Amino acid sequence: MKIMTSLKKFLREKGYTRIKLIRTKTNHFEMDARINGVDGTFILDTGASSTCIGIDCVEKFQLISEASDIKAAGAGASDMQTEISRKNSISIGDWTQKKIKIVLFDLAHVNQALINHDAKPVNGIIGADILKRGKAVIDYEKKALYLK
Repeated sequence: MKIMTSLKKFLREKGYTRIKLIRTKTNHFEMDARINGVDGTFILDTGASSTCIGIDCVEKFQLISEASDIKAAGAGASDMQTEISRKNSISIGDWTQKKIKIVLFDLAHVNQALINHDAKPVNGIIGADILKRGKAVIDYEKKALYLK
């Protein structure tokens, strides 16, 4: 007789950290993360290639930025100017990484869309770069993100 193990138990045995996700009124997953030791609220976006923080949060997260040729697009906006911040640390639950690159741009359109749907604004977006680096597994049913 084969005994089934839960995804949670299986991934914990493989060294993964479990992070609780909150489903917003816009049907996105939201989570808390710490950038350079400062707490913030972020949307999990598997379609975003890079992790992003609103340009208005540069001081809050102690980011050192430089100009970038990258143009950002998404959530109804395109060709937005960006800046890059390198060598940042990120902690999501007990998972921590250093030397993280973060794209900075105006997230006003994203936050206005959230507010229009009675959701809270966010500081940024956790993108596929972090998900790949953490060998992410998302359990949609249990609203959990696992990172290794």
